[in-house]
Amino acid sequence: MQPERQPSPVIQGEYYAAVDLGSNSFHMVVVHVVNGSVQIIGKIKQKVRLAAGLDEHMALDDISMERGWQCLQTFSERLQDIPASNIRVVATATLRLATNAQVFIKKAEQILGHKLEVISGEEEARQIYLGVAYTSANQGNSLVIDIGGASTEIIIGNDMQPIHLVSLDMGCVTFMERYFQNGHLSEQNFASAKAAAHALLDSVAESFLCFDWQNCLGASGTPQAITEILVTQGISDAIRLDYLHALEQQCVACAELEQLDIEGLEESRKPIFPSGLAILISLFERLEIDTMNISGGALREGLIYGMLDNTQENDRRQQSLNQAMARYHIDKHHAESVRTVALKLCHQMCAQASICHLDTEAVLGAAATLHEIGLHIEYKKHHEHGAYILTYIDLPGFTRLQRAGIRDLVRSHRLTINSNVFEHYHDEVRPMLEGLLRVLRISVVLCLRRQNKHVPEVKLTVNGNHWSLNFPDGWLKAHPLINAELANEAWLQHKAGWELVCS
Repeated sequence: MQPERQPSPVIQGEYYAAVDLGSNSFHMVVVHVVNGSVQIIGKIKQKVRLAAGLDEHMALDDISMERGWQCLQTFSERLQDIPASNIRVVATATLRLATNAQVFIKKAEQILGHKLEVISGEEEARQIYLGVAYTSANQGNSLVIDIGGASTEIIIGNDMQPIHLVSLDMGCVTFMERYFQNGHLSEQNFASAKAAAHALLDSVAESFLCFDWQNCLGASGTPQAITEILVTQGISDAIRLDYLHALEQQCVACAELEQLDIEGLEESRKPIFPSGLAILISLFERLEIDTMNISGGALREGLIYGMLDNTQENDRRQQSLNQAMARYHIDKHHAESVRTVALKLCHQMCAQASICHLDTEAVLGAAATLHEIGLHIEYKKHHEHGAYILTYIDLPGFTRLQRAGIRDLVRSHRLTINSNVFEHYHDEVRPMLEGLLRVLRISVVLCLRRQNKHVPEVKLTVNGNHWSLNFPDGWLKAHPLINAELANEAWLQHKAGWELVCS
């Protein structure tokens, strides 16, 4: 007699998809939503370069439309498994501009079996901002920039609310066609592209400069490519204007697009990299941007989250940390204890040393929360295992630079201190990370017994690299284990060039 076959388990949750028909690439993202957790389960990106098919009369040629239709054929199969109400398909600048856009749209809708919406530049900017805000939590006003194939969106917003936005008719595909004809990379070509970008920015720059923003975020495209170049070249930093000027000189030195060879630049990005770089330099110069970080999302994420309920009430960073704690079985009570002690010491440090930045507490709090994430593998080298895990998992709400800082703090929170751990960070960031590392290591020692009742109120005095910890009378004598561990920590910090005195 055959055993009764058990029914297959039912996977709960819903699937959503967003399709973005951009001027350079077509994108599709598919997510699975389970118990409020949004999990990306599929991403498809194809370089279509639709904008390259626009002629002098702003009509799309047959070849570019055919490239787009073939791409949508591959998307359509995946969309068949998702409820129509959970799908949104939008097109942006090129189909806003094309005089024969309806020819493309009609066949595209037949292929997808779904309505295609050509959104305005302002709506595109709004959705980009929401995608950035949902995935890259930041405090205060944020300047968000997205350089597309045929348009560039600039937005000022606060938390989930875009405040002021604009969409300009300049993009990496259209500027490549206009200012870098036949693939020539000369100083004159760059100057022409930057002059054109400056002219467009002149009409809107003052309306953005009147805002006081705390951070600038780049959404995908050119900023993403530049960040990948910096990472490949061992530079842990945000994007800065001097890096952009150096990359421009590298492009000019190559002379021809076919000869473009920059370490870390993907082959698929090369055809439109110089034009995107010229636009980004102009944005930095005209909007007086000091640094730019990469956002966690853009238009597609804005479309996805816009279809979901109650996402505005979620704290993206805390949700990321909660999911990581659950996934890697982190002791929440102990993690919170270390975090609480670390933040108290951090407040004292920041009051005495001018090394703290806007994201100081966010980076330290996350590192303290996740410092034992490597215990999921084993104890002996759990700090190294933790760094490995944090290298590859996603942490929505944190920028790439913040994630790198969290990873390196976790890597160094115990045992011997590698004095070069922060050598690849910019001079403005390195002192903060060194201070946070000292705070985290001390906090881990103070919470050694994993019981809040054993953690004292400590006064931290900071005088350059010389730190003093003052404990309540008799406390160190009454806790010989922690006293011994603090003495060992003082020795380890001394070997790293820092002085720590406990009394």
